[in-house]
Amino acid sequence: MSIVIFSGTPRTNGRTKMVAQTLQHKWNGTLVDLSKLDLPLFNGEETQGDHPSVQWLLRVVAEADGFIWVSPEYHNGMSGALKNALEFLSGSHFKGKPTLLLAVSGGGKGGINALNQMRTVGRGLYAAVAPGQLIFDPEHFEENRLKPEMEEKLDLLLTEFMADRFLDVKSS
Repeated sequence: MSIVIFSGTPRTNGRTKMVAQTLQHKWNGTLVDLSKLDLPLFNGEETQGDHPSVQWLLRVVAEADGFIWVSPEYHNGMSGALKNALEFLSGSHFKGKPTLLLAVSGGGKGGINALNQMRTVGRGLYAAVAPGQLIFDPEHFEENRLKPEMEEKLDLLLTEFMADRFLDVKSS
């Protein structure tokens, strides 16, 4: 099973990237690191499809069986970097494919608005968005890694996400 993990942060280091890298190591998934991928600002012009980063993104996503989107919450929404990357894609890339949503919060306000926005965008792309979700707050990390109790919660969510009943959505 090929899983593509979107690290939706434009920061080169940070908690969002830590979560995405943890997922990459657990599943040996393909990481779309938006802090490194040189995507242009989407403008809808077909010539943008010639950009090497856009071509790579299209190829990686076309080969995926499922997705995990990890985004920080900025101003009550998902990151602009993640939204921009998704603009280069279409419903044909996501239709019926399982998609798990995770948010990373700076604290206080939580990350529920980022999750809600990603869920709306996922529906617009015909993704089979998983009902389970997680928010990671600053207190869920220690020494540049997830605390064991939060990693346990993540493992439980991943087990649910990988359950046959959810992945069979694709074949229905």
